[in-house]
Amino acid sequence: MAREPITGGCVCGAVRYEIASRPLAMLRCHCRTCQMTSGGPYAPNMLFPADKFRLTKGEMRYFATDKINGGKHRRGFCADCGSRLTGAETEGQESRWIGVSASSLDDPSLFKPTMDIFTSHAQAWDLMDPALPKHPEYPPR
Repeated sequence: MAREPITGGCVCGAVRYEIASRPLAMLRCHCRTCQMTSGGPYAPNMLFPADKFRLTKGEMRYFATDKINGGKHRRGFCADCGSRLTGAETEGQESRWIGVSASSLDDPSLFKPTMDIFTSHAQAWDLMDPALPKHPEYPPR
């Protein structure tokens, strides 16, 4: 794992961030919403403590979708280029963690997934790694 801070941003460079923590989890979310927002079979996400994430340039726009277990799930993106940067934030309350899109990292090779979640939503053409644990929805806490 690289030294902290971990850095990243959007494709046009208008939004930049840094994270002063190692990831709490690394996973591939196959829920239908992540498929639609990522444009692929899953969203590669890394979870971090929310208080260790900070924007160093620009501002994000947000969009919220319904969570399966209730409430709203907030995702952050660049208003200029549309790059998805964050997710897994609970709208309307302070989140304890933040999901960061692994593809937005300056060094995306840091992403080493440890599980697949929402596999009940996976597409038939999605070739999942058989070595990773699979969870039909949220993983057990």
